[in-house]
Amino acid sequence: MTEVIVGKNDAGQRADRFLSKAYPNLKSSLVNKLMRKKRIKLNGAKTEPNVILKEGDVFRFYLSEELLSKKPIVRENDFREIPPEVEVIYEDENILLADKPAGLVVHEDNDNTADTLINRILSYLYQKGEYVPEDENSFTPALVNRIDRNTEGIVIAAKNAESLRILNQKLRDRELTKLYLCAVVGTPKPPQGVLCAYLKKLPDENRVIISDKPQAGYLTIKTAYRTLKSRGELSLVEVDLLTGRTHQIRAHFAHIGHALLGDGKYGDNAVNKRFGAKTQALCSYKLIFRFTTPAGQLQYLNGREFTVKNADKLWFTEFFRE
Repeated sequence: MTEVIVGKNDAGQRADRFLSKAYPNLKSSLVNKLMRKKRIKLNGAKTEPNVILKEGDVFRFYLSEELLSKKPIVRENDFREIPPEVEVIYEDENILLADKPAGLVVHEDNDNTADTLINRILSYLYQKGEYVPEDENSFTPALVNRIDRNTEGIVIAAKNAESLRILNQKLRDRELTKLYLCAVVGTPKPPQGVLCAYLKKLPDENRVIISDKPQAGYLTIKTAYRTLKSRGELSLVEVDLLTGRTHQIRAHFAHIGHALLGDGKYGDNAVNKRFGAKTQALCSYKLIFRFTTPAGQLQYLNGREFTVKNADKLWFTEFFRE
């Protein structure tokens, strides 16, 4: 007989989902069968797969060691070899706000890149002693949002499962405001407003297309913008994504004739070359917590605002200095 105590980061999820994540050989169908036969008990009694776990609950297993072999932590062998190089904007016991540089992917891509933002954060937390894989049954610190490889700026990481659940809900319900700075070609007219269109992903081409009319397979996109400054043939624009679709800012502005400077996929390569722009002029520069529903252990963040360091000294803002 083996006992496992449900920890803080394991609480709040269904029993079968927890077991399937913690033990790779315990698939959901097998968990159901073993629970019926009382070979898996919770708090000394027969249990059901859909029971929501609480911290301190005790599982008792009457199973072979083979079935209970521990699942290797995802990227365990990778992240410890990655330098913990993270530009921290803000950090506490629950969250970390990182300033991701352009050129760094947030998660492993098709090339199986090990040097990712999440691996850097895991390495950083591991060296601080805040993340010990062996102490966790099913949780790994995770990113709440993601931005493109060549977009720089704020990415949110949750250090524990409860914070991850809360922030995922806040992101889904638009209780987090993420503002972007970008340099676009030309001068948007009017100088501020909300752009509405429809977007379709072309996965095989790693790009999207935009339509002004609804069509099958297209998703609605809304992009709020405010022109901060125009100089020469460029404008500095602040953007609030009212929907969060793949490449939305880049494709939407290109669609209205104001492609982002440096964007090799949707922009004008002749203009990019003239300005010496080798990456898209786009930064997720500001994050505001605006909770309209209870936020539990993260309520203290309500009303807080965070900005990347030296936001006025981004490489593309130099084109707007007097």
